[in-house]
Amino acid sequence: MYPVVVLVLGLSCLLLFSVWRQNSGRRKLPPGPTPFPIIGNILQLDIKDITKSLTGFSKAYGPVFTLYFGMKPTVVLYGYEAVKEALIDHGEEFSGRGRFPLSEKFAKDHGIVFSNGHRWKEMRRFALRTLRNFGMGKRSIEDRVQEEACCLVEELKKTNGSPCDPTFILGCAPCNVICSVVFQNRFDYKDKNLLNLMEKLNENVQILSSPWIQIYNLFHDLIDYVPGSHNTVMKNIDYIKSYILKKVKDHEESLDVNNPRDLIDCFLIKMKQEQENQKESLEFTYENLTVVALDLFGAGTETTSTTLRYGLLLLMKHPHVTAKMKEEINHVIGRHRISCMQDRSQMPYTDAVIHEIQRYIDLVPMNLPHAVTRDIKFRDYIIPKGTTIMTSLTSVLHDHKEFPNPEMFDPGHFLDKSGNFKKSDYFMPFSSGKRVCAGEGLARMELFLFLTTILQNFNLKSIVDPQNLDITPVLNGFISVPPSYQLCFVPV
Repeated sequence: MYPVVVLVLGLSCLLLFSVWRQNSGRRKLPPGPTPFPIIGNILQLDIKDITKSLTGFSKAYGPVFTLYFGMKPTVVLYGYEAVKEALIDHGEEFSGRGRFPLSEKFAKDHGIVFSNGHRWKEMRRFALRTLRNFGMGKRSIEDRVQEEACCLVEELKKTNGSPCDPTFILGCAPCNVICSVVFQNRFDYKDKNLLNLMEKLNENVQILSSPWIQIYNLFHDLIDYVPGSHNTVMKNIDYIKSYILKKVKDHEESLDVNNPRDLIDCFLIKMKQEQENQKESLEFTYENLTVVALDLFGAGTETTSTTLRYGLLLLMKHPHVTAKMKEEINHVIGRHRISCMQDRSQMPYTDAVIHEIQRYIDLVPMNLPHAVTRDIKFRDYIIPKGTTIMTSLTSVLHDHKEFPNPEMFDPGHFLDKSGNFKKSDYFMPFSSGKRVCAGEGLARMELFLFLTTILQNFNLKSIVDPQNLDITPVLNGFISVPPSYQLCFVPV
């Protein structure tokens, strides 16, 4: 009897502490639904489609509200004005990375995506400089993407116009671009190393978009010790990290500091410089190099390949859009040369279609979590330092005022009355502010060059009536994934 009494008293104290902590913390935070002790608002959310729940809460509590995921508060920003005010107008204060427990296990505050403070700024600055300004020796990044676009065409020709699922081939192309940037060389599409990398990355994205990971991130202290797909994610990460480290060791043996070949060489040179300068705080370490490379693969492979796959599905669903794109491609580029980034300024319709694909699919609906770097007064509320911030990109990309009929796929959202390309401040598929995706420029380049090259060489043929194509995302958690489909790449 005595142990039972102790257990009941212990649980009662825990519940009381939870209620007290939540109530005391809520006083100056934005309003929101009343959380349950310990579990917070989780039962009031549809974890299969959290964006739908956020829309409902925004109608009840306004564009800034508080949800409890477990015992810790998360401030949600809904709508363009609130998101812009935080990420752009108060960019520095909202530049922290919010908690993402599963990522903390493998990143451990290294790399770009999940680091903070001085380390984050150093790693981000290095990656941006390398991707933007460094041409990887005599070859620019555009050269590498163009080379991969040609390889992609050759691979698609091998399908002989027969029905195929494009998932694998469209995944290989952006993965190979990252391999070229990080490792210097691309791989053949049947190379075992490439296939293994693709398998691990694809499986992780599927798991990260599942409801189970939402639950894991709430109760990770308990779930860490039980079986589940979170363990699969860690095994896949360990495999990729070990492969990257092997490449690093190979690079060290052949490093020429006067002739860097790729990102690994650039990083190793920075390591030597830091050591020679005897800096007290070393940021260019093997741990950071491994996670920076991992970040590039994680952020630059599945996201781009998913956008390409979703894009082709939408183009089949809307053949009149595809026809206008092909007409513009034939007029500007023709049939006998590969497209280049200079062409984009002369192709407003194609540019509008690519923007509309990204807007419509809403690839990362809730963005990655942010955090405030200091106590801040925001719209008459006090948000304490370290509080997690969730920004609804869906509410920006599907804003009714900026994009009439946002649930409709319409390239006209990015065209003026004269047919010229029209920019929009609401276009935030890569987020915005200090934490905007470091690979945005590369991703935009890949989408333009890959899609134009595909349409230059192939007609897209659906195996069902285009009107019957399902374009509803299968998973709407971490990223929006299109349903499986088949199509025929018919050579022009």
